[in-house]
Amino acid sequence: MLIKKSETCSRLSLSADGLRKLMLKDSSFPKPIKLGDSKQSPVFFDVKELEQWLEKKKAERNGEFEA
Repeated sequence: MLIKKSETCSRLSLSADGLRKLMLKDSSFPKPIKLGDSKQSPVFFDVKELEQWLEKKKAERNGEFEA
């Protein structure tokens, strides 16, 4: 299931700029899916990929994950 960039921001409690900075800083963050070739084409994120990323972050926080 895909969700809009705005919903991704909302779910992560980030502003659009905060999401952009997170994507630049964390290479493990899921890559956006752009539907279309134009600059104005909508950007989406895969919910499953976001959930997996969050689970990985939680495991790292708890010391359960070794990279």
